[in-house]
Amino acid sequence: EKIESTIISQCLCCGFLPLQGHIVRNWKVRWFVLLQDKLLYYKIEGGKKEPSPKGRILLDGCTITCPCLEYGNRPLLIKLKTKTNTDYFLECCSREERDSWALDITGAIHAGHPVQVQELHRMKNSFKLLENISLYHIVERMCDSSTGIKLTRNLEQGSRYKETFTGSALVDWLISNSFAVSRFEAVTLASMLMEENFIKPVGARSTEATRYSDLSEQFLDDSTALYMFAESGNKNISSKEELQFNISELSGTIVKQGFLVKQGHKRKNWKVRRFVLRADPAFLHYYDPTKEENRPVGGFSLRGCLVSALEDNGVPAGVKGNVQGNLFKIITKNDIHYYIQASSKTERAQWIEAIKPLT
Repeated sequence: EKIESTIISQCLCCGFLPLQGHIVRNWKVRWFVLLQDKLLYYKIEGGKKEPSPKGRILLDGCTITCPCLEYGNRPLLIKLKTKTNTDYFLECCSREERDSWALDITGAIHAGHPVQVQELHRMKNSFKLLENISLYHIVERMCDSSTGIKLTRNLEQGSRYKETFTGSALVDWLISNSFAVSRFEAVTLASMLMEENFIKPVGARSTEATRYSDLSEQFLDDSTALYMFAESGNKNISSKEELQFNISELSGTIVKQGFLVKQGHKRKNWKVRRFVLRADPAFLHYYDPTKEENRPVGGFSLRGCLVSALEDNGVPAGVKGNVQGNLFKIITKNDIHYYIQASSKTERAQWIEAIKPLT
């Protein structure tokens, strides 16, 4: 208990992150704790964090790659390479979460080297595009079938588009391929590509931004803003095999997303799931972060739902296993009960506060 309280007091940040295994290359969700000199990760059993770390990543001499685009279907990765050349791949829930983790880890890596910290800040705040940069060359590289930007089918306001990419995906790709050193610089480059009609906005979110007078505001570094190559054309598709979930319920605006622990309906075991809360229409979907395909494994309408916190003194009826705490419950209008754990009382309150107005 003394060791655990010491770790908590020294913790720089913590949270759930999927981690790729070293021997079997599958993905497992672990609870990560960032300390000044190492990153600890814990196994979750029965909805509770085990007392001893499953492993540790020593940060001395470690290098970080973010964005890391080595796995095309997992665009929100952070790669850590230790000084013994061991690679760790961590996956985040959103670009904002990824960048926050990367910033904190980078700070911990360079904490003992103030000169390097100053250089990092200087690079982050500097603005200098590559000399004699060729937009044609960038587009040519973007179109490369193996190393180019990944084109996906995306959904916006009930319309499904194929061969598109998001604004944040393009920014990630430009940085990863050394065409830019900061997100601000990459946004400027992307704006130039759009101004020269190499790429074009698709859907209301990105099209609306082009009305701004300032060029730097016309391209959105956003995971909900869609773009495509200008010559691709605006091709909508509607494939029945892809519509396992009704298009309308996945077309709402994302209000909140994050990792939570959910109790299963049949086996009553606890699994970490990535939850996505949408409005207009109001739905809560959950995804299995260990799977390759990015489609919900469950979800429900929030209309007519009841959501409430469950007190931690004793295990409430309906809850099985040795749970960590910070529980809340959602009861659908069909009287289906969902039991969910947050990582803290604050996070639980934030989720309840976000869900309530949508019920």
